[in-house]
Amino acid sequence: MAALRRGVFGFRSFSRLSSFLLNSSSGQKVVSKVPFLFRCNYSKLVLGFGTGLCAVPFSQKSEDLTHEALIKRAVSLVTNSANTYLSQTTLALVDTLTEYTKAVHTLISIQKRYVSLIGKLNPNEEEAIWQLIIRTRVEVNEKQEDCKRFESNWMNAVNLSERAAEAAYVAGADQASVFARNHLQMAQTQVEEVRQLSLKAERMLAEVQAEEIRSTAQQAETSKSAAGLEEEIPDAYLRED
Repeated sequence: MAALRRGVFGFRSFSRLSSFLLNSSSGQKVVSKVPFLFRCNYSKLVLGFGTGLCAVPFSQKSEDLTHEALIKRAVSLVTNSANTYLSQTTLALVDTLTEYTKAVHTLISIQKRYVSLIGKLNPNEEEAIWQLIIRTRVEVNEKQEDCKRFESNWMNAVNLSERAAEAAYVAGADQASVFARNHLQMAQTQVEEVRQLSLKAERMLAEVQAEEIRSTAQQAETSKSAAGLEEEIPDAYLRED
């Protein structure tokens, strides 16, 4: 009991001394004269009371709290966070690429329909289908911009995962390193599969647009020839008369 009282009394005395040193001008002068070692220890103690230390004190001798073990734990947390970031950005990019691919296929269908009807539409019908094509093109462009934005985030996540896996390997956390690399490989495979589908859709769209240009040019040439023939027929009749 006496020891407990002395401990409480000592803590209270230290608290009053701390308040005096921190708040009073004379106390601040005293602090400036305190030896450097004591001031460092005092600062660490105040930090410990106020916020708690993030790292485990190195003075502990437990086998589970060696420097190597703590570094492995820390790097495992890093790889877990990197894997979570990679998973989220991969999901966002895959979903966005899928929506972009769907929009491209919609545009392909509309333009194929238009190509098949070139020369058969009246002006109002042609205007209506062109308005639809324009709106769909705008949607495709917007989704393409979304893909670029999410791909930038995904690339950052890939780079972070690569570094985390390397850090885990260097620290000796082999399991965390292997898991991070496997997770990275799976994410890259998923993105590549969806990206190939979007590239295929873009090639199909380019082919349809090229066909549209050829059909439009052919229709214009046909119309021009028909108009020239209509102009030549009256002249022929006049020559016969």
